[in-house]
Amino acid sequence: MNTIEHIGIAVSDLEQSIELYTALLDTPCYKTEVVDSEQVTTAFFKKGDQKIELLASTNPEGTIAKFIDKKGQGIHHIAFAVTDIKAEVQRLKAAGFVFVSEEPKRGADNKWVVFMHPKSAGGVLVELCQEINHE
Repeated sequence: MNTIEHIGIAVSDLEQSIELYTALLDTPCYKTEVVDSEQVTTAFFKKGDQKIELLASTNPEGTIAKFIDKKGQGIHHIAFAVTDIKAEVQRLKAAGFVFVSEEPKRGADNKWVVFMHPKSAGGVLVELCQEINHE
């Protein structure tokens, strides 16, 4: 793993949360994107080298909606940038970690993504991210 790529925060109202984080971080949202495969709309903020991703469900039965119903709004996951996502999945599997899905898929912000099951990472949902143009 290279660096923390972003921290994902589940929100109920994306527009309201964009306003909140614009004021909080004193920087505008630089990108919003719908990710149909995850049933979310995302909004990204960058402060220095750090990124925050807001995630709002596009489906009341989607993963983010269920997360908010169960735990409320808040930190959903931590994402790490990797150079070779498939090799990193294999390394972590060999070390005993379990993935929600082992096959990377297109995520937000031009990334291949894969999620590690929280039960194998101390209760934290971990996302691995690789730039798509670094294949």
